[in-house]
Amino acid sequence: MVESLIELCSIPGVSGREELVRQHLIEKLDVPYRVDNVGNLIVEIGEGDETIALMAHMDEIGLVITGVNSDGTLNFRKIGGFDDKILAGSHLQIVTESGILEGVIGITPPHLSGQQATENLRIDIGCKSKQEAEALGVKVLDYAVFKKHASVLNREFFSMRSIDDRFGCLAMLEVLNRVKNEKLRKRVYFVWTVQEEIGLKGAKAFVANHKVDVCYAIDSFACCSALTGDVAPGKGPVLRMLDNSAFASFDLMKHVLQVAEKNNIPVQVGVTGGGTDGSVAMEFGAKMVPVTLAVRYLHTPAEYISITDLVNLIDLLTFLILENR
Repeated sequence: MVESLIELCSIPGVSGREELVRQHLIEKLDVPYRVDNVGNLIVEIGEGDETIALMAHMDEIGLVITGVNSDGTLNFRKIGGFDDKILAGSHLQIVTESGILEGVIGITPPHLSGQQATENLRIDIGCKSKQEAEALGVKVLDYAVFKKHASVLNREFFSMRSIDDRFGCLAMLEVLNRVKNEKLRKRVYFVWTVQEEIGLKGAKAFVANHKVDVCYAIDSFACCSALTGDVAPGKGPVLRMLDNSAFASFDLMKHVLQVAEKNNIPVQVGVTGGGTDGSVAMEFGAKMVPVTLAVRYLHTPAEYISITDLVNLIDLLTFLILENR
């Protein structure tokens, strides 16, 4: 499981540039699939008029290059929501058509600046001029991700940038492999979506063109704060019942809890901020509950989950699908 997570998390793919992630997932599939006009990867199994959708997003937070300066440094803008504090001193990978370049965002050291000094941040790729940077293949709309390092903490917690939502992408692959040969009396969509981090765009495109009765969004639950209470990694998957985008279905929550209890799977119920693809499905008439994992330090290079929680999440989703045999 850890090796698969490292492999998937290592692939760069900010919102709007998910093609490398999508190709990796396609290579793991041995069932028919399709890619829609906006870039969502879709697998459909089962039969029937009633439909279930599982959604996980392929994109991650990062940066997009907006220009090359005369001194060879790069201008950028943020993709997705994260604290600017994680930019200064960060190591980056810049993805160009020619390949991946290394870069850093530095700041003037305190020896050379006053404590209140501020400056505009730039990406330094080691070039001395605009011509040198462009010769390496850097162009506007290339993108950058934080350089990724994997850590296993205390043999239980896995930390790596883009855990959000690559664990969800992996979970859907695992569930699909378990249920693909079953005769299901409902139609089940597995949807790996694009551009979730900048407004749930891929999910909107999907539900606008597909009838969805029940939706399970597999995503992150930002913890741990006064708002999120006792929810924490290591205590089971989290039913993300309320966030900034929607109040999930209370009836569906009770059903999921019953399935979890029947199969001895620990589950948490919580409230957090942000939003998920599930809220879009709700706007189009679906009952939805985001089935998530508690993620500590979400949207930072150090975000982490419980490996045991991920195993339980896969089991729970599998039971929720197999009850439709």
